[in-house]
Amino acid sequence: MADWHAWHEDYADPDSALSHRRAAIQRCVRERLDRGPTRLLSLCAGDGTDVLGVLRPGDDVRGRLVELDPVLAGRARALAPATIEVITGDAGTTDACVGAVPADLLLLCGIFGNIADADILRTVQALPLLCAAGATVVWTRGRKHVWNDDRDITGMIRGWFADVGCAEEAWIAPDGETWSVGVHRFDGEPQPLVPGQRMFTFVR
Repeated sequence: MADWHAWHEDYADPDSALSHRRAAIQRCVRERLDRGPTRLLSLCAGDGTDVLGVLRPGDDVRGRLVELDPVLAGRARALAPATIEVITGDAGTTDACVGAVPADLLLLCGIFGNIADADILRTVQALPLLCAAGATVVWTRGRKHVWNDDRDITGMIRGWFADVGCAEEAWIAPDGETWSVGVHRFDGEPQPLVPGQRMFTFVR
């Protein structure tokens, strides 16, 4: 399995691809927070800086960050305001979302490059269980060199979002970079959360 502590060290370099990607995610998060009260859910949240790094005094935001690694979760917990809880646990199951949905802002960042295609589809198909009407979903996926797989499946993933009633609000895929960030608005019909369902499992 990947050494996620070492992986996060790339954030220390402001010129790294990870830092560029995080900045793009943070801009998308900030735009959603600027719209007003926000209930957020971030799965596989890492150290939480995608969200916590852009919070401002007075933001009306509450929600949950879920991260399996206890060290990364501890870093997030140390930075999080009282209105945002940090759960150390498996974000791949709907159990991790109980009490935190429906979300107005859902982050699925750093997930789709580490799970099988079938699990990406399963996670996207779970959006009605996780999202409030009009929710913003921010997600990431590398466009090549993922598990030594040069396929760019981002077009297919964007189609899956459309299939569950999402409208694409932004697609950030800079020339010269292999990362991409998608932003979708959930226009489908929210459904009650079903606990005990597995959405995804990391395979590296």
